[in-house]
Amino acid sequence: MKKYLIALDLDGTSLSDWQTMNKEIKEIVTVLKNDGHKIVIATGRPFRSSEQFYDYLELDTPMINYNGGLVTNKHDDNFEKYSINLNLDHVLQLFEDNKEFIHNAFGEIQDDIFLLRDEEEIRPLLHYFNGAKLFIGDFKDILKTDPNGFMIVAKKGYEDVIEKYVKEVMGQHILSRNWGAEYSNIIEIFTPQTNKGTALDYVAKNLGFTSEDIIAIGDGHNDIEMIEYAKLGVAMKDSHPELIEKADMVLDYTSKENGVEKFLRTFFNK
Repeated sequence: MKKYLIALDLDGTSLSDWQTMNKEIKEIVTVLKNDGHKIVIATGRPFRSSEQFYDYLELDTPMINYNGGLVTNKHDDNFEKYSINLNLDHVLQLFEDNKEFIHNAFGEIQDDIFLLRDEEEIRPLLHYFNGAKLFIGDFKDILKTDPNGFMIVAKKGYEDVIEKYVKEVMGQHILSRNWGAEYSNIIEIFTPQTNKGTALDYVAKNLGFTSEDIIAIGDGHNDIEMIEYAKLGVAMKDSHPELIEKADMVLDYTSKENGVEKFLRTFFNK
């Protein structure tokens, strides 16, 4: 029987809401692991807020965090960590040149958080738990090394100004991604080299798989490279339109309808 490496996004894919993974997902993952398949989590979340789902699924594979910016394996001391960081000078320049348009922002170095100002409304975005340390203040004072990730909360109506600046001034060094919908004032900053597809290739080679052996399932714009890299790229029913265009298959179900579990049971005849 052919063995697959199955890459699962979390939010909007494997999770039914921000903090819930249904037991049906664990049940089918357990069956597939027992059959010799490998499961890897590939998420935009930091390690600290995805570890609980990694542990719930009882995984021992590497985990992809920060949309491919960081790959670690807490069960393998010999695993060579993969890390792509933003250049600190570029981050500081972006902030200084646009601070009149920025309401708040934070950077992350592994699981430490560096926050411009502490406000109640930003707390849900910080994932401030599971050993995270929080530092608050001006970035030139508190942020001393290249961050794994950086998030900007733009002042309402100024999102396009910041995104245009990134594209026209910083485009060779950093890219931006607007979260859209009710989070349209949240702008994620990352390097051109940072994506889940490149990180998944790193994991695949570590585990002895090629792209021909990979199934990837996601729902967001940040899953596009992973979906393209995999032999079978699967999009959730309510995925980002650009992801749907790239996917080999679009499910008839959302994450709230256990779409991942239904697909895996059908594909593997379980």
